Amino acid sequence: MAEDFQLIAESRTDTGKGASRRLRRTGQVPGIIYGTGNAPHMIAVKHTELLKHLEHEAFYSHILTVHVDGKPEKVVLKDLQRHPAKPFVQHLDLLRISATEKLKMHVPLHFENEDTAPGIKLGGIPLHHVTDVEVICLPGDLPEFIAVNVGALDVGDAIHLSQITLPPGVELPALALGPDHDLAIFAIVANRKGKDDDAEDAAVEDVQE
Repeated sequence: MAEDFQLIAESRTDTGKGASRRLRRTGQVPGIIYGTGNAPHMIAVKHTELLKHLEHEAFYSHILTVHVDGKPEKVVLKDLQRHPAKPFVQHLDLLRISATEKLKMHVPLHFENEDTAPGIKLGGIPLHHVTDVEVICLPGDLPEFIAVNVGALDVGDAIHLSQITLPPGVELPALALGPDHDLAIFAIVANRKGKDDDAEDAAVEDVQE
């Protein structure tokens, strides 16, 4: 993992909706750090700094270092609460990690070689059924993304969860639930526009001319 995300935070003692509103008015975001059997720690981070980090896809599936009052802790981002109508983050949840304890995280999928797939060259339409998957792994094995090669797919082909090539130490918990959960994540389908549609379009063009 090449990225090194550093998040600066301060402890906070005031709790409740009123305290959170006052904090947001000062340009800060209330949050909490929890996990590994330790007591939850209420924190606040600068909204502008948090937004810069959120521009990076890797921030959502990466081991982060949060410095609380100067003391570093290793965490992952577990939840964000955003304002329903405005570009503001209202709260964030950070989970402490242990090098020996597996964690569940959502990791983005990167579909590779889509443009060179035979089905796309024949005019097929790509369908991205999902953009990320939930994984289980130790923190040291957590990938920033999982690459899925779709370069060999033809029209009518699909790739399912069980066909993903996973990095070492990474599992998909959905597959443990049975074959019904082996869902398609990507497919190439035929273009529904047929000859009749082409003829109709040509007729419309003739009228317009």
